[in-house]
Amino acid sequence: MNFYSIRDLRTDSKSLWQTIEQGDEAIITNNGKPAAVMISIPDGYFDEAIQTIRQARAIIALNSMRMRAARNGFKSEEEINSLISEVRGETQA
Repeated sequence: MNFYSIRDLRTDSKSLWQTIEQGDEAIITNNGKPAAVMISIPDGYFDEAIQTIRQARAIIALNSMRMRAARNGFKSEEEINSLISEVRGETQA
């Protein structure tokens, strides 16, 4: 993995493109923190690459929700059904 700052995008883009063309990932940082990843996409594989990126983002979102749920405590099935009814405006009998 090679790291490049946002400033490097402007001042050293040739090195960045060489990294990507070699098949390596280029990690773009903002204020020293990873912010984006640049990769090469083989000819004819654009749709597959985009789909794979979307799947990865969905997995990250799911893992984030799981961690948040674990921190905040899990709800019982009864609590979940009660919340659903509340949102739907239903009254419990």
